[in-house]
Amino acid sequence: MNTRMDRSRLNIGAYILAPYARTEEHIRDIAAAGVDFIVCMEYDKPALDLFLKYGVGAIVSGILPGWWGGDGHNAGTMAEKNPLEKYEEAARNFIDHPAIWGIDTGDEPSALDFEQYGKIIDLVETRFSRQFAYLNLYPNYASVAQTTGEQRVSQLGTPTYEEYIKRYCEYVPTDYICYDFYMYSASVSGAYENLRIVSDACLRTGRSLWIVLQVNSSRPEEWTSENRLRFQAYSAMAFGAESIIWACYTAGWWHNQVLDSQGNKTEQYEKLKKVNAEIKALGVPYMKYRRVSTHFVGFEGTPYLAGANQAPLSKLNTGVFFDVCDPDGGSLVVGEMAARCGGSRALFVCAANDPLDKSPSPQRVSFRVGGERLVRVYSSSGYATLERSDGVYTVEIAPSSAVLIVAD
Repeated sequence: MNTRMDRSRLNIGAYILAPYARTEEHIRDIAAAGVDFIVCMEYDKPALDLFLKYGVGAIVSGILPGWWGGDGHNAGTMAEKNPLEKYEEAARNFIDHPAIWGIDTGDEPSALDFEQYGKIIDLVETRFSRQFAYLNLYPNYASVAQTTGEQRVSQLGTPTYEEYIKRYCEYVPTDYICYDFYMYSASVSGAYENLRIVSDACLRTGRSLWIVLQVNSSRPEEWTSENRLRFQAYSAMAFGAESIIWACYTAGWWHNQVLDSQGNKTEQYEKLKKVNAEIKALGVPYMKYRRVSTHFVGFEGTPYLAGANQAPLSKLNTGVFFDVCDPDGGSLVVGEMAARCGGSRALFVCAANDPLDKSPSPQRVSFRVGGERLVRVYSSSGYATLERSDGVYTVEIAPSSAVLIVAD
C-alpha cells in the first residue's frame, strides 16, 4: 500500500503546476504556502527532484491513458477506448520517483464507466505499488453550474446525483471519494447538499472525503477573498473532509490563479498561504476525530439551505453537547465527531452567517456539556478563550472560520 502520503494528517493540495513555474524558487514557495501536493503534474524529473527536496508530493498525469467525462458525449465508452491492456503497458514503462504519491486516472467520469474504472483502480493499485490511484468526480451540478438538467443526467449517467455516488461506491474501490465543487460559481446551498451526499456515502462505506475548492474565480473581475477560502474549507471540514485541494495554482481554467501566466505571485498567494496555515493548525486536533453527522443550526429564514435535503435546527443536542447554538441567532454548520481512539467527543463548528463575505463579523457558539467532562476549544491560533456562566459555555468564532470543541 502507498505510504508516501501521510493520511493521518489533513493534507492540502493544489491543481496544476505549469512548466513556467517549476524553478526551485517556485517549488520552495509551494511548500511555504502550505501546499502538500500538486495534482495534474507531468513526469518532469528535475521538478520532481525539487518536489522531493521540499517535501511536496505529486499526483502525476500523463502516465495512464487520459479520460475526462466532459459534456457526457463519451459516457459508457471507456472500456472500448481505454482497454486494460493500455494500463498494463503504462505500468511496465513507468519509472518510479519518490516524489510521486499518486497516479492520475482521469476526471469526472460518467457512472456508465464506473465498472471499467473499478478494474482500472484495482490494476493501478496493484501495478503501481508505491502510489495510490487518483480519481475526481463530478459535483452535483456536473461539469459547469450552467449545465441543464438533461445535460446533467447525460454527464452523470444516472437520474440523480445520489445514485451517481451510490454507483461509484458499488464499483470503484478507492478508500476516499474526491469531487470538485466551486461554491462561488455555483451556490452555497448546492455545496451543502453535495457535501451531505458524499460525506454520508463516506460514512457508510468507510472512506475519507476529499474535495476540490476554488482559490481562483470564474469571473475575471472577481478575486476570491480570504474569508471565502476559509468558508469553503471549514464548511467542508464540518462534513469530515480530510484533504482540501485548491484550483488552480497556475493557469488551468478560469481566472485569478495563485500565480499569473508568467509565474509571478498574485494576491491569491498570500491569502492561500495564510488560510492554509490556519487550516493546518486546526487540522492537527481535528484529525484525531472522525465525522459522525452534520447539522445546520440557526438557519431559519436564510436562503442557504434551499434545495439541501436537511432541515435546520434551532439548537443541537447530541447526548454529550446540549443546546448548541449561536446565542445571537446566527447560523452554524456543526459537525458532530467521535475520537478515532478512545471515547472523546467533539463538535467542529463553522461560522456560517456570511458565506459570501459581504459583511464579515465574529459569531459565537454556546453549549452545555453533560456529565463531568473536561472541555477544551481549539481555533486556528491554538486554544480558544472559553467562557462559562451558570453551566453554559460560550466561545467566539472569527468570521467564516471554525472551532473544534472537545469534551473528554
